[in-house]
Amino acid sequence: MSHTVLFKAGTRGHADHGWLKSYHTFSFAGYHNPERIHFGALRVFNDDFVAGGNGFGRHPHDNMEIISIPLEGELAHQDSMGNSGTIRPDEIQVMSAGTGVQHSEFNGSETEPVKFLQIWLFPNAQNVTPRYDQITVDPAGRINRLQQIVSPNPDDAGSWIHQDAWFYRSDLDESFSLDYTLKKEGHGVFVFVLEGAVSVDGTALDRRDAAGITETSRITIQAKAKSSLLLIEVPML
Repeated sequence: MSHTVLFKAGTRGHADHGWLKSYHTFSFAGYHNPERIHFGALRVFNDDFVAGGNGFGRHPHDNMEIISIPLEGELAHQDSMGNSGTIRPDEIQVMSAGTGVQHSEFNGSETEPVKFLQIWLFPNAQNVTPRYDQITVDPAGRINRLQQIVSPNPDDAGSWIHQDAWFYRSDLDESFSLDYTLKKEGHGVFVFVLEGAVSVDGTALDRRDAAGITETSRITIQAKAKSSLLLIEVPML
């Protein structure tokens, strides 16, 4: 019998600094909920809005896999590995902090906001050499199917990270249904609804809701409206 933990959009932690509006599915910064620390290897899942001309100054990270997914606007990046550039919707940034990196993230526009997901996973190896990757994905590849964007395997589609985790994007037409079979026993799957409304094994999820499902080998997702979602399979540690 599978087990589902529901993360309703309205129950997330929220920080409003004017230029920054952030929703935290798991404990982060000033938001601490002892019942929401992580879902397996998934440690941080932030839904961020940054006003034009603003951003996060240079700050350090270590021993964390960091994935940034822009939803609207442009996110400018610089880091201590010498990387600099801008990521936009349908691009994905992956950074393995490993032994330590410093980076900054700013809105690439002086006037328009940027909206993006920032996701952290615990790595499966400590103190790896820091690395940076930025890829472009074709949105046509996720229409009524799961499009792999991150995996543990450098030779697979998308980017890769130091963890046995898989990320997928999907854009579903209303009433379309698809199944996902977990790749490894003992893993869990985290489904986040970007837009629309879906049912995951009978659990209703609306916009910005999420569900974490464990003790199962397969889930069924049905779109109740035209929907977009992000699916992440992670080890439950």
